[in-house]
Amino acid sequence: MTGFNNNVPTKFPAHLVPKEPSGPDLLQAERAKASFDVQAMSKFMYGEEYLEKMNNVTRVLESEPAFEKVQRYFQGRPERIAHAYEKDKRLIELTKELNWDLSDRRIANWLYDQSTPYSLHYGMFLPTLEGQCNEEQRKLFLEPALRHEIIGCYAQTELGHGSNVQGVETIATYIPETNEFDIHSPHLTASKWWIGGLGKTANYAVLMARLIIHGKDHGPHTFCIPIRSLEDHRPLPGITVGDIGPKFGYATTDNGFMLFDHYRVPHISLLAKYSQVKPGSGEYVRPPNAKLSYGTMVLVRANIVNGSRMALARAATVAIRYSAIRRQFVDASSPTKWGNEVIETPVIDYTMQQYRLFGVLASTYALLFTGREMFRLYDLNHAAMKQGNFSLLADLHSSSSGLKSLTTTMAVEGMEECRRACGGHGYSMFSGLGLFYQDYLPNVTFEGDNYVLTQQTARYLLKSFRNVVAGKAKPSEHNLTITYLSQYMQNPKATCPATTATDFLNPEVLLSAFGYRAAYGIAQVAEDLDRNGRSWNSVLVDINRISKAHCQYMIVRNFFVGLQQAEKELATPERKILQTLSFLFALYTMEKEMSEFMLSGYLSPAQGKMVKEQVLELIARVRPDAIPLVDSFALPDYYLASALGRYDGKVYESLCRMAESEPLNHKLVVDSYENYIKPFVHRGLQRNNNSKL
Repeated sequence: MTGFNNNVPTKFPAHLVPKEPSGPDLLQAERAKASFDVQAMSKFMYGEEYLEKMNNVTRVLESEPAFEKVQRYFQGRPERIAHAYEKDKRLIELTKELNWDLSDRRIANWLYDQSTPYSLHYGMFLPTLEGQCNEEQRKLFLEPALRHEIIGCYAQTELGHGSNVQGVETIATYIPETNEFDIHSPHLTASKWWIGGLGKTANYAVLMARLIIHGKDHGPHTFCIPIRSLEDHRPLPGITVGDIGPKFGYATTDNGFMLFDHYRVPHISLLAKYSQVKPGSGEYVRPPNAKLSYGTMVLVRANIVNGSRMALARAATVAIRYSAIRRQFVDASSPTKWGNEVIETPVIDYTMQQYRLFGVLASTYALLFTGREMFRLYDLNHAAMKQGNFSLLADLHSSSSGLKSLTTTMAVEGMEECRRACGGHGYSMFSGLGLFYQDYLPNVTFEGDNYVLTQQTARYLLKSFRNVVAGKAKPSEHNLTITYLSQYMQNPKATCPATTATDFLNPEVLLSAFGYRAAYGIAQVAEDLDRNGRSWNSVLVDINRISKAHCQYMIVRNFFVGLQQAEKELATPERKILQTLSFLFALYTMEKEMSEFMLSGYLSPAQGKMVKEQVLELIARVRPDAIPLVDSFALPDYYLASALGRYDGKVYESLCRMAESEPLNHKLVVDSYENYIKPFVHRGLQRNNNSKL
């Protein structure tokens, strides 16, 4: 550029402010409507100790350059990966400097809100070693990993196999002569793929491979193996490893591939807490119970359900706060006034916006209680398994499979609904929802594809139904499935007793309806399979439906029962708004699934209309508390990283300030002007000048 200084950033005029009423004033007015104590609600959800920890960790991260979040909106993948490495290193340092415990570190990772190269070291590598190492292996693998002397990943998924773990192709053949395992990738599709941290970071891997002894295949087993040199980080001989390339999200994780060419590892590499191979003879020692790993899966899925709740909480917070500030059109029949002046209507006051967002809000609170119940049952089952009692495991494992599927689907759909409800600004990365949505999406696939998982749930439901029919089922206070199936069999032609819309504001009426609908669907699938000769594949659509129906019953029940059990913890105002949300969730879900309730014969068309009326009435009841309810999630602005969802309501000021940070705005004229714009424009100028001569 010649003739002027091009290095002048574009700035918005400092004297301009948003049109009144301002975002802060609008949110202040909303908060004044609260019918309950926001802080009391937050303490009920998290506990005072957790909230204090979160606030303390937030203050630390906000002052740490390695944890800066807004720049990620402008960075390419190499810059984001480099920043993620910086963050991982700084977190290890902060843990030592501030004497942080595990919960502090987890809070820091959650607040930073971005998967990083070390994420799978903490999320899968360490827990697997913790759960499957014998004492010798703990010293050899786990202790160095805890000190970050080795950095690991979890290599299970392959190019050709994901959900079907039993089908993995990587083989580990025991060599008795040398007391080693020969690890080999016999096909291209045996390549490990999608493995977080494998691409460029990990120097060790927990590997899932088929154990072959004397020609016999014992199925997938876990090994802990070195994959890169601890001296210079080069891949070890016999290993081909790299990054799989750009993805829909997770740009800051080096998801990798790995192939083996008869790579030898010592006998100690087979994780041997439960199953062993005797040195020399190769005799295989089976685990004491093949279902021992199910308990760990339940815990992982309980955490995923809790993560689904927090994902919905974040999206709802952004969308509902922004909806209270964004104003569009004037409702002629019921104009909004600010003082004595008519103003455009805040979009949160449009019924359609409320319908879209308050269902998500109710779902978020519903998942609070289901997450708690899953953790409670996990602890109960864990204690029972230690005593050799596995009676709870089948129901808990199958329900956790279905709940992982349903809740992550709810979260993805709810997040997208919230983003769309933010209108055009929801498409901006500055909404805080774009990268978040991209990075959350894998939840519907990892730890079991959501559609495949529903088959696990359905198999258990069908087995339970057959046992009830045969009189073999044992009732239990912990087994809700047997309870609602038994009630259905006692009266398979039952109908809903509700005669008015308000009759649906009764937990017993709602639970009976959800239980009947689930049982009816299970009975129909059982009849198709057992009497009508249908194949499993031909009923997969209905398989998915009965899993969903069962899990929706559980979430509704957990909400009602959880509220009842928390009666002493909650003051009347908090209990009242939560009760309203519990009815809204149940009826909003019922309306969405109305075809199944009617198809079962349990609800009539007239009752279906009552449900619709009651949903709208409940939405109107929630409206004054909408902002206080999302404030109760206590999500810091640092975590949200959103111009639209700021606690102070300065939406438009924040959008403008963030736009100023766009690198394209750091110069008056774009660098590409000289080569790609100027030639055309100046050609026109020359033509005009020639025509004047």
